[in-house]
Amino acid sequence: MALTLGRFTVDPPVVLAPMAGITNTAYRRLCREYGAGLYVSEMVTSRALIERDAQTLRMVHFHDSELAPRSIQLYGIDPDIVAAAVRMVVEENLADHVDLNFGCPVPKVTRQGGGSALPYKRRLFGSIVSAAVDAADGAVPVTVKMRLGIDPEHLTYLDAGRIAQDAGADWVALHGRTAAQLYSGQAAWEPIAELEQALDIPVLGNGDIWEAADALRMVEQTGCDGVVVGRGCLGRPWLFGDLSAAFAGRPDEVARPSLGEVAGVMRRHAELLVEHLGEDKGCRDFRKHVAWYLKGFPVGGAPRVDLALVSTLAELDDALATLPAHEPYPEHLLGSPRGRTSPARPVALPEGWLDEPEDDRVPVGAELATSGG
Repeated sequence: MALTLGRFTVDPPVVLAPMAGITNTAYRRLCREYGAGLYVSEMVTSRALIERDAQTLRMVHFHDSELAPRSIQLYGIDPDIVAAAVRMVVEENLADHVDLNFGCPVPKVTRQGGGSALPYKRRLFGSIVSAAVDAADGAVPVTVKMRLGIDPEHLTYLDAGRIAQDAGADWVALHGRTAAQLYSGQAAWEPIAELEQALDIPVLGNGDIWEAADALRMVEQTGCDGVVVGRGCLGRPWLFGDLSAAFAGRPDEVARPSLGEVAGVMRRHAELLVEHLGEDKGCRDFRKHVAWYLKGFPVGGAPRVDLALVSTLAELDDALATLPAHEPYPEHLLGSPRGRTSPARPVALPEGWLDEPEDDRVPVGAELATSGG
């Protein structure tokens, strides 16, 4: 089972979801070492990109080992600014694929009318996708990632999917939660199947893929053309190896690394971060990954604290050496959620946002000048 993306083939049909503060070049390279697929950058804002914000330019950096298609995710609300960003991507060969973010549920984004709030404004949504596709001019494929809608009373995925298809998007990825759900509860897969039936372009499913078996089950239940994996790979980059094996017909070929083997992965991750950010910043950035890697292992508080405070690779080596290397993988946690969870809550929206879905005006001051979580 393979997925077409412009002139590229994504095989297996597995996409690493953009995650703020996570999917930098170091983490993408680490995941690529376990399996093929598409590995997307952190979300960057269109305005920050065209204004050449230094942090944003670092975020769209790809290592030489990151083979095509190099993929970036753009966020924007103004069609003209999004178009300018896509033209910059094409003219400066910054990436081989642009994914448009219409799924982010965080308040600082939805409060501006962006992310998962935007598809409610159907004409503005269509204008953004059309502007991006026109600016790409066939040089890079453009795709769309979105959620079910703002909340159960304001579902947008079917209309948005059709609009994106008509605008020339190469595929649509659907996260089976509303913006109001954030990352709470269970993802609904039925709408993914419904969207798959409604569109002619590929539909990718996203939400609650914790194990490779979940990806196969999603494809079987929904008929989707590929899967997008986010929180399920936190502290488990080897999941992409499991996914590659599963889509190749070897679903029982799964990694269950001992704690010593996990420590080796942690060291490799930190090493790649140091290469990308320098030793101090790289080790500090690594700290947030420690709890995910150690989840379920019987590791006491002191080693966890030591690992969460490392500032050098030498300190990391010393801390990793104290871990009980022969501890087996905590299989009782397989299939359980990872990463951030939060209760559902009302979505922060611009005043009067829900009054007129056909209004295509760009909210004043909506474009964010910086990227990052």
